[in-house]
Amino acid sequence: MSGTMDEKKKRGKAAREKGARRERELRDILRSYGFTEVTRGFVWNNTSDLIGLKGIHVECKGQEKLNIRNALDQAQEEAIKRQDGLPTVFSKTSRKPWIVTMKLEDWAKLYKAYLKEYKEPLPFE
Repeated sequence: MSGTMDEKKKRGKAAREKGARRERELRDILRSYGFTEVTRGFVWNNTSDLIGLKGIHVECKGQEKLNIRNALDQAQEEAIKRQDGLPTVFSKTSRKPWIVTMKLEDWAKLYKAYLKEYKEPLPFE
């Protein structure tokens, strides 16, 4: 990458600001679904991008060309380090809806817990 140190700092700051905007956007969406305890985490305090989804480690990504495997690996490493839940990547690209990615075994744990509680499959809406 070429450019002066000031240009690199500006690009880095812009990326951090974009990440913070995506985190706030996701936080607000999750709150609208009733997860009112969700708030942004603090990197310096060794927390997830978002906290308040009990049992879920949130890795929030807003990249156009996301390497989902790398993002999930990052979520896995941080979830193990922080012991805060199942590693889960919430990602968004321009003009597309949010998607959620997790390991199949973790999804199976969630779905089994759902079926144990509700005894029926999720309705399609």
